[in-house]
Amino acid sequence: MKLNDLKPNSGSTKKSKRVGRGTGSGYGKTAGRGMKGQHARAGFGGKLYRQGGNLPFYRRLPFMRGEGFTPPNQTQYNEVKVEQLNKFKAKTEVNPEVLAEANMIRKSRNPVVILGNGDLKKELTIKVQRVTKSAQAKIEAAGGTVEIIK
Repeated sequence: MKLNDLKPNSGSTKKSKRVGRGTGSGYGKTAGRGMKGQHARAGFGGKLYRQGGNLPFYRRLPFMRGEGFTPPNQTQYNEVKVEQLNKFKAKTEVNPEVLAEANMIRKSRNPVVILGNGDLKKELTIKVQRVTKSAQAKIEAAGGTVEIIK
């Protein structure tokens, strides 16, 4: 077998239609596009999502659309890691007001969640809106207590 013997499988390739090559070819003059009109012009078809004069579907929908849409009523928490709580003295009561004074939360009106990153070495009383299971286990292992407030 040689390189000049190689051929594609039968039916896998198709000859392209050569248009505009004289009237005898059957695709001369108008090249299979008909006489006049939108389809005969170059670049016909309009834009993507064009619906022939109707208001396009994506404009008929309400404005909240797309993958980047975030629900308007979503609760945003101030996240505090367990290792950040080592900043406080032992047997201190830690609540959102104390965390705000220590500049550990950004927006004081948002609820606080304690995340289980790191280790806690002090006994603390934590009073926040939400605590993860791993964080609660680490706080209680250090001798502290967790209380959920509303």
